[in-house]
Amino acid sequence: QVQLVESGGGLVQPGGSLRLSCAASGSIFGINAMGWHRQAPGKEREFVAVVRSGGSTNYADSVKGRFTISRDNAKNTVYLQMNSLKPEDTAVYYCYRGYPPSRTWGQGTQVTVSS
Repeated sequence: QVQLVESGGGLVQPGGSLRLSCAASGSIFGINAMGWHRQAPGKEREFVAVVRSGGSTNYADSVKGRFTISRDNAKNTVYLQMNSLKPEDTAVYYCYRGYPPSRTWGQGTQVTVSS
């Protein structure tokens, strides 16, 4: 079984930056896709970014040019660098690994963008 632990969330002012980390541990075999979703209050969970096993990436239109996803395969860790943060980026950010139906989710980390 794979466990994911996120870190790096917090309170930041509009225009600021945060870096989220997600470390995978447990029964890890090979390199798999890892990514991030987020869920704002009263809204459905939405896709943010993914980095696949080959290194290709995709982003939601709402974060393109501001967020960068990367991974360290040796550490089984994925990162989300978030710049130029906006109040609408406020949400709980969830890390995931793999594809349905075998996808694993982290517990989430809160990101609040407010002055």
